Amino acid sequence: MRLILASTSPRRHELLTLLGVPFDVVAPTFIEQVQPHLSADSQAVEFAAGKARSCVSSCPDALILGSDTLINLGSEVLGKPVDLAGAEVMLRRLAGQTHRIVTAVALAGPEPERCDVRLAEVLVTMKPLNEATLVNYLRTGDSLGKAGAYSIQGGGAALIERIEGDFTAAVGLPLQLVAEMLRQRGLSCPVDIDQLYARRPYPNWDRFHP
Repeated sequence: MRLILASTSPRRHELLTLLGVPFDVVAPTFIEQVQPHLSADSQAVEFAAGKARSCVSSCPDALILGSDTLINLGSEVLGKPVDLAGAEVMLRRLAGQTHRIVTAVALAGPEPERCDVRLAEVLVTMKPLNEATLVNYLRTGDSLGKAGAYSIQGGGAALIERIEGDFTAAVGLPLQLVAEMLRQRGLSCPVDIDQLYARRPYPNWDRFHP
């Protein structure tokens, strides 16, 4: 069965490649709009499913993988900042706090109406940030295009005190969960998942291994 990654995210492409399953990339047409009054869980599920389903008609007979990541800080839901000013606001809110990363994974097709969705969550505690650290990080541009305005696999790792949960879910694609979902749909991963998690072949994975 053909596997499609409904994402233009380089990080999700890199992570899915680690499973050793051949796949093609198709840009989803679904447009996500974060609603602050709705839960992060329900929105992540909706966005992941929307991305996967948006590729069903153009990719018949394929299994389509969509994913979405949002941040929960108390009752507040954070997506990606639209600019550096928005990124600064997000990072100031997250500094010194523990927040929740929610990543939803959806598998749509090949049956037109079928779409299975599951959630992974990670707790992340950010260090208190002094002004110099915040300004220097914002200057790198690393905040843009990232939920919560930081990249745990990039320079944003220096802002993080600890994580509880699957590092790959924090990056944007929980590989253990994806491998399990693919197996349930008849696609086996040639890579041994336990060995993959023991090797941790992705930037900063070793840094946050429990």
